[in-house]
Amino acid sequence: MYLLGYDVGSSSIKVSLLDAQNGKLIASATSPEKEMEITAKKIGWAEQHPYLWWKHLLLATLKLKKKNSKQLKEVIAIGISYQMHGLVLVDKNKNVLRPSIIWCDSRAVPIGEKATKKIGAKKCLSHLLNYPGNFTASKLRWVIENEPEIYRKTYKFMLPGEFIAMKMTDKIFTTIPGLAEEMLWDYKNKCVSKDVLKAMNISPDLVPDIEPTFFLHGELTKKAADELGLKQGIKISYIAGDQPNNAFSLNVLNPREVAATAGTSGVIFAIIDENLYDPLCRINTFAHVNYTKDKIRNGVMVCINGTGILNSWLKHNVADGIDYNEMNESAEKIKPGSDGLFILPYGNGAERTLQNKNIGASIHNLNFNIHKKGHLYRAAQEGIVFALNYGLEVMNKTGVKIEKICAGYANMFLSPVFRQIFTNTCNVPIELYLTDGSQGAARGAGVGAEIYKNLKDAFIGLQKIKTEQPEKNMVYIYKEVYNNWKKILSDYIK
Repeated sequence: MYLLGYDVGSSSIKVSLLDAQNGKLIASATSPEKEMEITAKKIGWAEQHPYLWWKHLLLATLKLKKKNSKQLKEVIAIGISYQMHGLVLVDKNKNVLRPSIIWCDSRAVPIGEKATKKIGAKKCLSHLLNYPGNFTASKLRWVIENEPEIYRKTYKFMLPGEFIAMKMTDKIFTTIPGLAEEMLWDYKNKCVSKDVLKAMNISPDLVPDIEPTFFLHGELTKKAADELGLKQGIKISYIAGDQPNNAFSLNVLNPREVAATAGTSGVIFAIIDENLYDPLCRINTFAHVNYTKDKIRNGVMVCINGTGILNSWLKHNVADGIDYNEMNESAEKIKPGSDGLFILPYGNGAERTLQNKNIGASIHNLNFNIHKKGHLYRAAQEGIVFALNYGLEVMNKTGVKIEKICAGYANMFLSPVFRQIFTNTCNVPIELYLTDGSQGAARGAGVGAEIYKNLKDAFIGLQKIKTEQPEKNMVYIYKEVYNNWKKILSDYIK
């Protein structure tokens, strides 16, 4: 008896096969080997075609099947994790009408600001816990204003993972956490936000039916099964955005528990049982995977768009073909503070922590006589952590307290340098687990298909690798370095 989990990212699609009885990872596969292309027709734009995700989902499954065909015949449930905030539009025949406007596209910032004024800032915060901002609803409004012929053909709008679920089940649906990330959930009235629909002139008929996160959403159709090389009738029983799902994969579900990830974007996700918000809306609050109308479980989220993508940019444009391990080794030889070299990592669209400003990435204090490539690699990792810590300070002021952070042993948390910078700058321990988003999606599928009796049972086999503790002298050093970095940032956000 096996579970299959897909993580549909903007860089790649990953699939994991778990043994449902002991929670152990049997195998995983990723497609493509290099990052998927993001199309940017204009500065600040970012698009991917949904069929590209489906193509690489098929290829990743094929890779898995080559060595695990026997186990794949015994898969009983599938879970889906996906890149948040993207917009997918389909017509009545479920055909995609345009490329998806994905999470890091910032074209809709002015539209979100206009909607905030229409609804009223105080009402936005008390009902949405956020401003409409650059989220999915604002992106849909951009289509209404700029591509009316596309909007006229639109039957439903959905998120990236909901598109994948549609391809698998031939059903269109959404969830409360999905609506929350689109800025379409009214936390106060516990319903789809009439205020946002009215302010953006979005027809409520375009909103899909609402189903629970853990739920038998449908079964794998014959057409989808034939394409995937799987058996027909497998249950599709879990769907969640990548950050709530990352927290779920780490068993972070209750107040005072915190998850972090550092992939293309970097995130700190803290669980609370209140409807809290930042008055300046520099952090976001979203319904968590275990949120219900009767039980508040929200995730307060710091997100930095320019995280792993900065490291990737350095690898492809500066590092002369060396891999990430060699970059980390080079960075490790450089002293904390990178000999005065600082990097602001904001080169991947508008940043929420900066009140939706798009200040771009920048390098400061570069000295041709001192600094080498290793300095760039270390300054980049420091800049990413500093940007996350800047958001963490906002979170603390909002009333969210953090005692430790859980993270998957993946992406930038594989770097000893990054972990050292992170734990000492944030001054909290980091617990590292051998898991990722696709494994979390598989566990979620087990819950939704009722293979596990409760959420606790879903985490059998979850393995903790180590705990990184702050070092007193390094905390002191990084406090000073961080403050110097923050002074540079202040010139950009006055």
